[in-house]
Amino acid sequence: MPEIASPPAPRTRPGFLGRVHDWLPDHVDLRVRIAAWVSFVLEVAIVGTGGAVRLTDSGLGCEWPLCTPDSLFPTAQQSYHSLIEFGNRGLSFFVGLAAVVVIVFLWRLRSERRDLWTMAWIVFAGVLVQAVVGGILVIFQLHPNMVAFHYLVSLVLVAVSAAFLVRMGQPRGPRERAVPKGIAVLAHITSLVLALTVLVGVLTTGAGPHSGDPEVTLRNGFDATLLEHVHAWPAYTLFALTLTLLVISLARGLVVIRNAVIALLAVELVQIAIGLYQARNALPPLAVGVHMVLAAVLVAACTWLVLRLKRPAAALADARR
Repeated sequence: MPEIASPPAPRTRPGFLGRVHDWLPDHVDLRVRIAAWVSFVLEVAIVGTGGAVRLTDSGLGCEWPLCTPDSLFPTAQQSYHSLIEFGNRGLSFFVGLAAVVVIVFLWRLRSERRDLWTMAWIVFAGVLVQAVVGGILVIFQLHPNMVAFHYLVSLVLVAVSAAFLVRMGQPRGPRERAVPKGIAVLAHITSLVLALTVLVGVLTTGAGPHSGDPEVTLRNGFDATLLEHVHAWPAYTLFALTLTLLVISLARGLVVIRNAVIALLAVELVQIAIGLYQARNALPPLAVGVHMVLAAVLVAACTWLVLRLKRPAAALADARR
Protein backbone atom coordinates (compact mmCIF):
# COMPACT_ATOMS: atom_id res chain seq x y z
CA MET A 1 0.00 0.00 0.00
CA PRO A 2 1.58 3.32 -1.00
CA GLU A 3 2.50 5.69 1.76
CA ILE A 4 0.51 8.88 2.06
CA ALA A 5 2.79 11.88 2.06
CA SER A 6 2.35 14.04 5.11
CA PRO A 7 1.62 17.73 4.49
CA PRO A 8 4.65 19.99 4.60
CA ALA A 9 5.30 21.71 7.89
CA PRO A 10 4.37 25.39 7.87
CA ARG A 11 7.27 27.63 7.03
CA THR A 12 8.37 29.83 9.88
CA ARG A 13 10.67 32.77 9.78
CA PRO A 14 13.81 32.14 11.81
CA GLY A 15 15.31 34.40 14.43
CA PHE A 16 14.29 37.79 15.65
CA LEU A 17 12.41 38.81 12.48
CA GLY A 18 10.37 35.64 12.69
CA ARG A 19 9.35 36.37 16.26
CA VAL A 20 8.40 39.94 15.31
CA HIS A 21 6.38 38.66 12.34
CA ASP A 22 4.53 36.17 14.52
CA TRP A 23 3.86 38.87 17.13
CA LEU A 24 2.22 41.20 14.62
CA PRO A 25 -1.59 41.05 14.48
CA ASP A 26 -3.20 38.60 12.05
CA HIS A 27 -6.57 40.33 12.48
CA VAL A 28 -7.81 43.75 13.53
CA ASP A 29 -7.14 43.46 17.25
CA LEU A 30 -6.84 45.91 20.12
CA ARG A 31 -3.34 46.96 19.06
CA VAL A 32 -4.55 48.01 15.62
CA ARG A 33 -7.52 49.85 17.09
CA ILE A 34 -5.45 51.77 19.63
CA ALA A 35 -2.85 52.71 17.02
CA ALA A 36 -5.55 53.88 14.61
CA TRP A 37 -7.25 56.00 17.28
CA VAL A 38 -3.94 57.55 18.34
CA SER A 39 -3.19 58.38 14.71
CA PHE A 40 -6.61 59.98 14.28
CA VAL A 41 -6.35 62.06 17.47
CA LEU A 42 -2.89 63.28 16.47
CA GLU A 43 -4.15 64.25 13.01
CA VAL A 44 -6.81 66.42 14.65
CA ALA A 45 -4.36 67.73 17.26
CA ILE A 46 -1.88 68.93 14.66
CA VAL A 47 -4.64 70.98 13.08
CA GLY A 48 -4.88 72.72 16.46
CA THR A 49 -1.15 73.27 16.86
CA GLY A 50 -0.87 74.46 13.27
CA GLY A 51 -3.64 76.94 13.99
CA ALA A 52 -1.83 78.05 17.14
CA VAL A 53 1.29 78.76 15.07
CA ARG A 54 -0.69 80.99 12.78
CA LEU A 55 -2.86 82.68 15.38
CA THR A 56 0.05 83.55 17.70
CA ASP A 57 2.08 85.07 14.84
CA SER A 58 4.64 82.28 15.18
CA GLY A 59 4.70 81.16 11.55
CA LEU A 60 8.25 82.39 11.00
CA GLY A 61 9.46 81.55 14.50
CA CYS A 62 11.85 78.96 13.06
CA GLU A 63 13.77 78.78 9.82
CA TRP A 64 13.74 75.70 7.59
CA PRO A 65 14.89 72.97 7.76
CA LEU A 66 16.65 73.99 11.01
CA CYS A 67 15.18 76.34 13.56
CA THR A 68 18.26 78.57 13.27
CA PRO A 69 21.15 78.35 10.82
CA ASP A 70 23.14 76.42 13.45
CA SER A 71 20.53 74.60 15.52
CA LEU A 72 17.64 72.20 14.94
CA PHE A 73 16.06 73.34 18.20
CA PRO A 74 15.02 76.82 19.39
CA THR A 75 17.75 78.73 21.19
CA ALA A 76 17.61 80.88 24.29
CA GLN A 77 17.99 84.01 22.15
CA GLN A 78 14.72 83.33 20.31
CA SER A 79 11.24 84.29 21.47
CA TYR A 80 8.36 82.04 22.45
CA HIS A 81 7.28 82.10 18.81
CA SER A 82 10.06 79.68 17.98
CA LEU A 83 8.87 77.30 20.71
CA ILE A 84 5.34 77.30 19.31
CA GLU A 85 6.53 76.72 15.76
CA PHE A 86 8.96 74.01 16.85
CA GLY A 87 6.25 72.40 18.97
CA ASN A 88 4.13 71.99 15.88
CA ARG A 89 7.08 70.49 14.00
CA GLY A 90 7.75 68.16 16.90
CA LEU A 91 4.16 66.96 16.96
CA SER A 92 4.40 66.20 13.24
CA PHE A 93 7.10 63.66 14.09
CA PHE A 94 4.69 61.80 16.38
CA VAL A 95 1.95 62.03 13.74
CA GLY A 96 4.31 60.32 11.31
CA LEU A 97 5.40 57.79 13.93
CA ALA A 98 1.78 56.85 14.63
CA ALA A 99 1.20 56.37 10.92
CA VAL A 100 4.22 54.07 10.72
CA VAL A 101 2.99 52.04 13.69
CA VAL A 102 -0.36 51.49 11.97
CA ILE A 103 1.42 50.31 8.82
CA VAL A 104 3.60 47.92 10.81
CA PHE A 105 0.60 46.47 12.65
CA LEU A 106 -1.13 45.87 9.32
CA TRP A 107 1.82 44.05 7.76
CA ARG A 108 0.31 40.58 8.07
CA LEU A 109 -3.09 41.95 7.00
CA ARG A 110 -1.89 43.78 3.90
CA SER A 111 -3.48 41.27 1.51
CA GLU A 112 -6.59 40.44 3.52
CA ARG A 113 -7.41 44.08 4.38
CA ARG A 114 -6.18 45.94 1.33
CA ASP A 115 -8.57 48.81 2.15
CA LEU A 116 -6.95 49.47 5.53
CA TRP A 117 -3.45 48.96 4.13
CA THR A 118 -4.08 51.55 1.41
CA MET A 119 -5.52 54.11 3.81
CA ALA A 120 -2.62 53.67 6.21
CA TRP A 121 -0.14 54.43 3.43
CA ILE A 122 -2.18 57.45 2.30
CA VAL A 123 -1.93 58.90 5.81
CA PHE A 124 1.81 58.27 5.98
CA ALA A 125 2.39 59.78 2.52
CA GLY A 126 0.27 62.77 3.51
CA VAL A 127 2.39 63.36 6.60
CA LEU A 128 5.50 63.47 4.40
CA VAL A 129 3.80 65.89 2.01
CA GLN A 130 2.78 68.10 4.92
CA ALA A 131 6.36 68.23 6.19
CA VAL A 132 7.57 69.45 2.79
CA VAL A 133 4.74 71.96 2.41
CA GLY A 134 5.40 73.29 5.91
CA GLY A 135 9.00 73.99 4.98
CA ILE A 136 7.98 75.66 1.73
CA LEU A 137 5.58 77.87 3.69
CA VAL A 138 8.46 79.27 5.71
CA ILE A 139 10.59 79.78 2.62
CA PHE A 140 7.79 81.61 0.82
CA GLN A 141 6.89 83.77 3.81
CA LEU A 142 3.54 82.15 4.66
CA HIS A 143 1.87 82.69 1.30
CA PRO A 144 -1.88 82.54 2.11
CA ASN A 145 -2.76 80.15 -0.72
CA MET A 146 -0.09 77.71 0.38
CA VAL A 147 -1.27 77.99 3.98
CA ALA A 148 -4.76 77.16 2.73
CA PHE A 149 -3.43 74.11 0.89
CA HIS A 150 -1.56 73.03 4.03
CA TYR A 151 -4.77 73.16 6.05
CA LEU A 152 -6.87 71.39 3.44
CA VAL A 153 -4.39 68.52 3.23
CA SER A 154 -4.67 68.18 7.00
CA LEU A 155 -8.43 67.86 6.67
CA VAL A 156 -8.03 65.19 3.99
CA LEU A 157 -5.77 63.21 6.34
CA VAL A 158 -8.34 63.58 9.13
CA ALA A 159 -10.99 62.21 6.76
CA VAL A 160 -8.83 59.23 5.76
CA SER A 161 -7.99 58.50 9.40
CA ALA A 162 -11.69 58.66 10.29
CA ALA A 163 -12.50 56.34 7.38
CA PHE A 164 -9.94 53.89 8.73
CA LEU A 165 -11.68 53.89 12.12
CA VAL A 166 -15.02 53.11 10.51
CA ARG A 167 -13.78 50.42 8.13
CA MET A 168 -11.58 48.60 10.64
CA GLY A 169 -14.73 47.63 12.54
CA GLN A 170 -16.32 46.09 9.46
CA PRO A 171 -15.46 42.86 7.65
CA ARG A 172 -13.95 42.93 4.20
CA GLY A 173 -15.95 42.03 1.12
CA PRO A 174 -18.53 43.60 -1.18
CA ARG A 175 -20.71 46.35 0.21
CA GLU A 176 -24.30 47.29 -0.54
CA ARG A 177 -26.36 50.36 0.19
CA ALA A 178 -27.82 50.25 3.71
CA VAL A 179 -30.25 53.15 3.29
CA PRO A 180 -32.76 54.15 0.61
CA LYS A 181 -31.21 55.73 -2.47
CA GLY A 182 -32.76 59.14 -1.81
CA ILE A 183 -31.24 59.27 1.67
CA ALA A 184 -27.85 58.31 0.29
CA VAL A 185 -28.06 61.07 -2.32
CA LEU A 186 -29.06 63.60 0.35
CA ALA A 187 -26.11 62.54 2.53
CA HIS A 188 -23.67 62.93 -0.36
CA ILE A 189 -25.08 66.38 -1.14
CA THR A 190 -24.56 67.24 2.53
CA SER A 191 -20.91 66.18 2.28
CA LEU A 192 -20.42 68.35 -0.83
CA VAL A 193 -21.94 71.35 0.95
CA LEU A 194 -19.61 70.72 3.87
CA ALA A 195 -16.64 70.74 1.48
CA LEU A 196 -17.86 74.05 0.01
CA THR A 197 -18.32 75.51 3.50
CA VAL A 198 -14.78 74.55 4.49
CA LEU A 199 -13.33 75.92 1.25
CA VAL A 200 -15.04 79.30 1.66
CA GLY A 201 -14.00 79.36 5.31
CA VAL A 202 -10.37 78.78 4.34
CA LEU A 203 -10.57 81.62 1.81
CA THR A 204 -12.11 83.85 4.48
CA THR A 205 -9.23 83.15 6.84
CA GLY A 206 -6.74 83.80 4.04
CA ALA A 207 -8.26 87.24 3.56
CA GLY A 208 -8.44 88.09 7.27
CA PRO A 209 -5.98 89.56 9.75
CA HIS A 210 -4.30 86.35 10.96
CA SER A 211 -1.40 86.02 8.54
CA GLY A 212 0.86 84.01 10.84
CA ASP A 213 3.46 86.73 11.37
CA PRO A 214 3.08 90.48 12.06
CA GLU A 215 5.46 91.33 9.21
CA VAL A 216 3.52 89.27 6.66
CA THR A 217 0.97 91.51 4.95
CA LEU A 218 0.24 89.40 1.87
CA ARG A 219 -3.33 88.12 1.86
CA ASN A 220 -5.33 86.42 -0.88
CA GLY A 221 -6.95 89.63 -2.11
CA PHE A 222 -10.57 88.84 -1.25
CA ASP A 223 -12.80 91.05 0.89
CA ALA A 224 -12.81 89.30 4.27
CA THR A 225 -16.04 90.95 5.42
CA LEU A 226 -17.86 89.88 2.29
CA LEU A 227 -16.50 86.34 2.54
CA GLU A 228 -17.74 86.08 6.12
CA HIS A 229 -21.28 86.48 4.80
CA VAL A 230 -20.68 84.17 1.84
CA HIS A 231 -19.25 81.55 4.21
CA ALA A 232 -22.47 81.64 6.22
CA TRP A 233 -24.63 80.63 3.23
CA PRO A 234 -23.33 77.09 2.74
CA ALA A 235 -22.89 76.75 6.52
CA TYR A 236 -26.60 77.30 7.15
CA THR A 237 -27.47 75.12 4.15
CA LEU A 238 -25.32 72.38 5.68
CA PHE A 239 -27.19 72.72 8.97
CA ALA A 240 -30.58 72.52 7.21
CA LEU A 241 -29.55 69.43 5.24
CA THR A 242 -28.22 67.70 8.34
CA LEU A 243 -31.37 68.52 10.29
CA THR A 244 -33.41 67.06 7.43
CA LEU A 245 -31.30 63.89 7.55
CA LEU A 246 -31.89 63.61 11.28
CA VAL A 247 -35.65 63.96 10.97
CA ILE A 248 -35.78 61.36 8.19
CA SER A 249 -33.48 58.93 9.97
CA LEU A 250 -35.59 59.14 13.14
CA ALA A 251 -38.88 58.90 11.28
CA ARG A 252 -37.79 55.90 9.21
CA GLY A 253 -35.80 54.17 11.92
CA LEU A 254 -32.49 54.37 10.06
CA VAL A 255 -30.35 53.38 13.03
CA VAL A 256 -27.39 52.72 10.75
CA ILE A 257 -26.82 56.47 10.18
CA ARG A 258 -28.64 58.02 13.13
CA ASN A 259 -25.67 58.41 15.49
CA ALA A 260 -23.43 59.82 12.76
CA VAL A 261 -26.08 62.38 11.82
CA ILE A 262 -26.54 63.39 15.47
CA ALA A 263 -22.79 63.84 15.89
CA LEU A 264 -22.58 65.93 12.71
CA LEU A 265 -25.48 68.13 13.77
CA ALA A 266 -24.07 68.66 17.27
CA VAL A 267 -20.71 69.86 15.94
CA GLU A 268 -22.46 72.12 13.43
CA LEU A 269 -24.42 73.81 16.22
CA VAL A 270 -21.21 74.55 18.11
CA GLN A 271 -19.53 75.75 14.91
CA ILE A 272 -22.37 78.14 14.14
CA ALA A 273 -22.23 79.59 17.66
CA ILE A 274 -18.46 80.07 17.49
CA GLY A 275 -18.68 81.48 13.98
CA LEU A 276 -21.19 84.11 15.08
CA TYR A 277 -19.10 84.93 18.15
CA GLN A 278 -15.86 85.42 16.26
CA ALA A 279 -17.52 87.45 13.49
CA ARG A 280 -19.00 89.85 16.05
CA ASN A 281 -15.85 90.15 18.16
CA ALA A 282 -13.15 90.98 15.59
CA LEU A 283 -11.97 87.38 15.12
CA PRO A 284 -10.34 86.59 18.50
CA PRO A 285 -7.51 84.09 17.91
CA LEU A 286 -8.76 81.49 20.39
CA ALA A 287 -12.21 81.37 18.80
CA VAL A 288 -10.69 81.11 15.32
CA GLY A 289 -8.47 78.26 16.50
CA VAL A 290 -11.37 76.34 18.00
CA HIS A 291 -13.32 76.92 14.79
CA MET A 292 -10.45 75.41 12.78
CA VAL A 293 -10.23 72.30 14.95
CA LEU A 294 -13.99 71.77 14.95
CA ALA A 295 -13.92 71.94 11.15
CA ALA A 296 -11.66 68.89 11.29
CA VAL A 297 -14.09 67.17 13.65
CA LEU A 298 -16.92 68.03 11.25
CA VAL A 299 -15.03 66.39 8.40
CA ALA A 300 -14.51 63.28 10.52
CA ALA A 301 -18.19 63.11 11.47
CA CYS A 302 -19.26 63.54 7.85
CA THR A 303 -16.85 60.79 6.80
CA TRP A 304 -18.43 58.53 9.39
CA LEU A 305 -21.88 59.34 7.99
CA VAL A 306 -20.93 58.69 4.36
CA LEU A 307 -19.29 55.36 5.16
CA ARG A 308 -22.37 54.24 7.10
CA LEU A 309 -24.47 54.56 3.94
CA LYS A 310 -23.19 51.13 2.93
CA ARG A 311 -22.53 47.99 4.90
CA PRO A 312 -21.07 44.59 4.06
CA ALA A 313 -23.30 42.57 1.77
CA ALA A 314 -23.08 39.64 4.19
CA ALA A 315 -24.74 41.75 6.89
CA LEU A 316 -27.66 42.51 4.58
CA ALA A 317 -27.99 38.86 3.62
CA ASP A 318 -28.17 37.87 7.29
CA ALA A 319 -30.75 40.57 7.98
CA ARG A 320 -33.00 39.27 5.17
CA ARG A 321 -33.07 35.69 6.45
